[in-house]
Amino acid sequence: MKKQFLMATAMASLLALSAGAMAQNLAIVNGKAVPKTRLDALALQVAKAGRPVTPEMEGQLREEVIAREVFMQEAEKQGISGSDDFKAQMELARQTLMIRELFANYQKKNPVSDADLKAEYDKFAAANGGKEYKARHILVEKESEATAIIASLKKGGKFEDIAKKQSKDPGSGAKGGDLDWANPSSYVPEFTEALLKLNKGQMTDTPVKSQFGYHVIRVDDIRSAQLPAFEEVKPQIAQQMQQQKLAAFQEELRKKAKIE
Repeated sequence: MKKQFLMATAMASLLALSAGAMAQNLAIVNGKAVPKTRLDALALQVAKAGRPVTPEMEGQLREEVIAREVFMQEAEKQGISGSDDFKAQMELARQTLMIRELFANYQKKNPVSDADLKAEYDKFAAANGGKEYKARHILVEKESEATAIIASLKKGGKFEDIAKKQSKDPGSGAKGGDLDWANPSSYVPEFTEALLKLNKGQMTDTPVKSQFGYHVIRVDDIRSAQLPAFEEVKPQIAQQMQQQKLAAFQEELRKKAKIE
């Protein structure tokens, strides 16, 4: 009786151990255990990509992990892991992962502060503040063409129609020369200088020469600069500044490296 009791106890312990081991495994594929940690790692990747891991998604991920194990076993059978090409690709993949983690760690330890973001926004606001101009222009190759266009406009010619027919600026020409609202500093210096001399409704009396050709410019309207609020552009500024800091870190590492 005692011997039977001991055997039953041993069997119960063995079953408990097996159940515990199975709890750690996702499945057994061709006799090989597939650890649940693989599913956890894949789920973490999906979550990092911004996709929610729903119960339905977990089922799909489980099937993905099992399928990978099946394919991996076949690849091992075929000796793929021993080929030189595979080893070279594995080394490149290892380098990529290591570098990605290096950069991620740097950004985590060197975040851009709110004060830095606000300072960058203020710099942007200072450079783009003031007045915005809603202008039109007609761009031609020769000064004589521009002079003739100005004469035609003074006689009553319609600016929009002439721009569509004669302007060699395909972007604005198709829209009657319309350049939309812009800060004067966004144009080439010669264009900016001429633009700032005009009031609303005025046109240049002489052709304006730039690297692109000869311009005839008209100002349709002027307003105070319409800048986005800090909170609206904060994410874009943060991304840009993070990239700048990371680029500086990369450059610093290259400068410090002894390359022979």
